[in-house]
Amino acid sequence: MQEEFLEDLELLNEAMENAYLFVTKKVTVDDIYNKYLSSGKFNRFALPFDPTTEDGRTDFMIDILIEHFTAYEEYEKCAELVKLKDSLEEQV
Repeated sequence: MQEEFLEDLELLNEAMENAYLFVTKKVTVDDIYNKYLSSGKFNRFALPFDPTTEDGRTDFMIDILIEHFTAYEEYEKCAELVKLKDSLEEQV
């Protein structure tokens, strides 16, 4: 049971890291796909949203990412996400 929990936590962390990289445009979906394909873990394509229907650049998704990275004290990522969120709100 603890092993399953740790695997789920690892998958969550992968999904959040992939989402951060994707919404900040550091990687593309193809980059993420190729990473999993080359590692033999394609059955674990980890993103917390469907990239075929959205780009993850919503207030809701960015807030989730900020909360996640705050919990892990990754404040540089949080600052970048806050700037992104602010710039997206200015565009509206």
